[in-house]
Amino acid sequence: MPNDPQVQAILAMFAALPAPDYATFRASDYRAGVASLQPAPLNEDVAGVTECLLPGPAGPMPARLYHPQPGRQLPGVVFFHGGGWVACGLDSHDNICRRLARLSGCAVLSVDYRLAPEAVFPAALDDACAALRWVAAQGGQLGIDTQRLAVAGDSAGGNLAAACAQLARDPAQELPALAHQLLLYPVLDGGCDTPSYASYAEGYLLTADLMRWFWRQYVPSGQDRLSPRASPLRAESLAGLPAATILTAECDPLHDEAVRYAQRLRDAGVPVLEREWAGLFHGFASMVGALPAADDALATGAEALRRALF
Repeated sequence: MPNDPQVQAILAMFAALPAPDYATFRASDYRAGVASLQPAPLNEDVAGVTECLLPGPAGPMPARLYHPQPGRQLPGVVFFHGGGWVACGLDSHDNICRRLARLSGCAVLSVDYRLAPEAVFPAALDDACAALRWVAAQGGQLGIDTQRLAVAGDSAGGNLAAACAQLARDPAQELPALAHQLLLYPVLDGGCDTPSYASYAEGYLLTADLMRWFWRQYVPSGQDRLSPRASPLRAESLAGLPAATILTAECDPLHDEAVRYAQRLRDAGVPVLEREWAGLFHGFASMVGALPAADDALATGAEALRRALF
């Protein structure tokens, strides 16, 4: 059990909520629950915040650009939100994106990709790639230096960021070169069978059963679930990927797959900064402004982006 009283209080609050029956649980049920628990917006000052519509595979795709210095070409970070590929969006991750933009000095583009189960794999990944292609082609008009780009994301968004970084190695994908990948407690393996899945199966916000339910919504086919585009940890080679910053929470079913990914990157010669927050749970960085560890994690991620892109 974490020693921090504030963390204990948060866990106790979530533990008091009724456990869902995943045999009948619907995406609308989960989204309603997430909406009722979203933190109050901080509305941190970012000089330029612009609503955008990007061309996506299924039509216009909303996005939001956070630009610290309008009128100046800045490095760009394309950010993909978490939420199990099922929930969340631009507003739920507004706090994180504002903080990253302010501390890193980069322009951050948050992408509202299609959600499952209405749009299953690879819809979210296709949207993520489309956003990167659009930034490479049009970002200069919005003050993004398209020669200095990174991807970032938390949880399921970290999955999309990692998958994009892998796909960007293939010239046929026509994706821009990436200088960095910032992954916050990312989803990286659909096997759902690491020791941390057992050690932290319940009691720490993200449960093992909920994570398996997310996978069923996003990738209904078990065989596709283990493909590298869905499970980046299963890629045959990680050579040639951009440097990575991987931030993990100790008490998280996803902890071990992130640690394994960091080690595989190192073994492939990719520079990696890996940092774990002891006693913390999955999703803690969303509590920016309320939980000191969240502020620390985003400061760490922002500094990594600054070092990589400036």
